[in-house]
Amino acid sequence: MTSITKPPVRHPGLPRNALGLTKRDYEGAMSTLCAGCGHDSVTAALIQAFWELDLPPDRTAKMSGIGCSSKTTAYFMKESHGFNSVHGRMPSVTSGANAANRSLTYIGVSGDGDSLSIGLGQMCHAIRRNVNMLYMLENNGVYGLTKGQFSASADIGSMSKKGEANEQAPIDPVLLALTLGATFVARSFSGDKTQLVPIIKAGLTHRGFALIDVISPCVSFNDHDGSTKSYAYMREHEMEAVDADFVPLRREIILPEDHAAVTVVQLHDGSTVRLRSTTPDYSATDREKAYRHVRSCQKRGEVATGLLFIDEAGRDLHDMARTVETPLADLPFADLCPGKAALDALMERYR
Repeated sequence: MTSITKPPVRHPGLPRNALGLTKRDYEGAMSTLCAGCGHDSVTAALIQAFWELDLPPDRTAKMSGIGCSSKTTAYFMKESHGFNSVHGRMPSVTSGANAANRSLTYIGVSGDGDSLSIGLGQMCHAIRRNVNMLYMLENNGVYGLTKGQFSASADIGSMSKKGEANEQAPIDPVLLALTLGATFVARSFSGDKTQLVPIIKAGLTHRGFALIDVISPCVSFNDHDGSTKSYAYMREHEMEAVDADFVPLRREIILPEDHAAVTVVQLHDGSTVRLRSTTPDYSATDREKAYRHVRSCQKRGEVATGLLFIDEAGRDLHDMARTVETPLADLPFADLCPGKAALDALMERYR
């Protein structure tokens, strides 16, 4: 089952935004992700950000690829437009949709497997074109839909639940985006709603490509070799009655609002991650300093979070392509296809 419809019951006293909508109006179907999945926290942050910005759901397009992350788009703004593309192709589909109709607000939701492996080239060129979109990369370091293999963002030496160590260097989407000239780069943690919601709001209002890399823990693969309670052991010894998995219930990891600049977060399997938030005196307008900041955090074993870089003067896809203000989808056919004479005159420019 991939979708469960929520009951329409709601409290009449729920607060409303400037459009007269409650947060329930920005919700979607009930999540079928594992209990405690960080992606659900990201969904809650997206709902909060869209509601606070008074963005109309019917003027938003949600784009996704393949993976646990790409299921997220079903769980918020059920009244919006949506397109679930093939594996890794979400950035290209979004580029085409944006080129045809620039009047919509575009949000792409992807994961480290979808974006940093088969879709890496697609994401790189969306950054180069500075497509006007919010790009949410839900990063958990594994392929959650195919039982937890390492993804391209897994750190060297990180251990799988089967005790195997990753030996390949990771691709850091933040450093990659800075190198490619992205005009908005940020990173956050799924459980840090105090930081994540304002960053999402900033990304939604940014003109151009806005990347938010969200560290979002996977809770499903806590089994290991030698355990008689592991998935592998049970599948070898069980007498199967129905084809079903059970994932233990976990609580979402939520940071307190007044957490320190450097916060040690304990994950569900007992491991820890050190998050370093940007300080009030941090300048997010210097690309070189942003790159050095991320690298210095890596050397200290920390993950840099917060708005890391922004270039408000960057030109987006439509500026570079010199398109008209009217969305191409709304232009009359005669303007889109002016006829053979006009096309012949255009071709003469290239002879």
